[in-house]
Amino acid sequence: MHQHPRTSLFAIAVAVVVAGWLLPAVADAQPPRTPLALEPAGSTGEAVWPAYEAWSRNADESLTLLVGYYNRNEVAVDILIGPDNNIGRGEDMGQPTHFLPGRNWGVFSITVPADEAERRLNWTLRINNQLAEVQFWANPPYFADPFLNVANGNVPPILKVGPTGQELQGPPHGVVASYSTTVGEPLTLLLTVRDQPLVVEPEQRAGRRRRPPLGATWKKYRGPGQVTFEADGIDAGPVLTHRFDDLAGGETMTSVTFDAPGQYRLMATGNDISGNGGGGDQCCWTTAHVDVTVNP
Repeated sequence: MHQHPRTSLFAIAVAVVVAGWLLPAVADAQPPRTPLALEPAGSTGEAVWPAYEAWSRNADESLTLLVGYYNRNEVAVDILIGPDNNIGRGEDMGQPTHFLPGRNWGVFSITVPADEAERRLNWTLRINNQLAEVQFWANPPYFADPFLNVANGNVPPILKVGPTGQELQGPPHGVVASYSTTVGEPLTLLLTVRDQPLVVEPEQRAGRRRRPPLGATWKKYRGPGQVTFEADGIDAGPVLTHRFDDLAGGETMTSVTFDAPGQYRLMATGNDISGNGGGGDQCCWTTAHVDVTVNP
């Protein structure tokens, strides 16, 4: 029987273990405060909660652990890899350093070898003097199939980065393309997205259920400066979405500009009828990560 992880923000809050460690008393400092599960989000000064989404088993018996977050601030925040943003034994395991506002599902995954299937990992985040962490492993209630929604036959869209890139489907698995540019010089990103028809009941085929358009979105994932995306007919900004009225999708051209040198990582996501993060169902969307070296 297919099981789905908990889907509401309340359940996410329950899944997250928030540490209430007290710091040594220092002048003008306060200890980390434990955010309440149903506490309203604030404009700034709030916590970022790591969130364990789901796990699935791969063909070689390894595990894929899918992880996201909930940024309670109304603005994006940055937390560099290190003591305030670490997983496992403190190493970089592909987690974001740029956190967009609100709930963000399945932004990265970690592959655990079969012989370490029982290994438990902790993702710790500290910002605004608030510390939160979540522990994740092959916890049975969190099993999910990210490639198929058995209720309606939905599967993730297919993405391809660049003209000759590999076709991707489902959770992100590492960096799929690397580019270089200079500060202020637009870099053109080619992304192709397509989807498959949804298996639905006959009365739904008759028009009782309208399918939302297929979409492909670019976002900043890591990097020291501001990132601006732009495309014909779409306003420039830190997040850009191409929309399609047909499941055949198509090829998109996006211009991205950086205002500071350094190493950046971008995230491209294809969404279908399931919406952002699969509507909490862990299926069906596809995400790819792209690295960009920005020279002065």
